[in-house]
Amino acid sequence: MPVAAMIVELRIPHAHSLKDRRQVVRSLKEKLAHGFNISIAELDESPTWQSATLGIAAISGSRGYLSGLMRQVEDAAVRIAEGLGAEITASWDFLEIPGEP
Repeated sequence: MPVAAMIVELRIPHAHSLKDRRQVVRSLKEKLAHGFNISIAELDESPTWQSATLGIAAISGSRGYLSGLMRQVEDAAVRIAEGLGAEITASWDFLEIPGEP
């Protein structure tokens, strides 16, 4: 069964405290999770308040569906991040089928 995963790195230039950073990360996570059938989590504690890394994953029986879903998620993440005063600096997505080489 195909699995799609994406790593999103955020830059939050207006964050001057951990509270500012958490507000942006929490809002982005909630909006993406509410709009799409995905799992999302913060991957690491960034050494600065101005950055964050999120991991997003989805599973489906269809590669085509997952490919389209991840494109939509990435587009939404960029749009939402801009609305929160942040920007996406990098993202990657990959499809894997567990059990296949």
